[in-house]
Amino acid sequence: MQQEPRSVDTTSDEEAMAELAGRLQTIEALPLDQRAAAFGAVHDELRLALEGTGERTGETDDSPGGR
Repeated sequence: MQQEPRSVDTTSDEEAMAELAGRLQTIEALPLDQRAAAFGAVHDELRLALEGTGERTGETDDSPGGR
């Protein structure tokens, strides 16, 4: 069961934290193989949001510390 990445919207920090906590709690209840994939998806989503790259793929990050 792979979850679709969610789009970043304008929620308050408290709403975002509550949503993330709920998602993580749901993920933790999954079987181990599904849990790993779901945590990977959350990681990728958060990385994209922090880097501000959105859904662009195939682009390299030339910033210091970029991959």
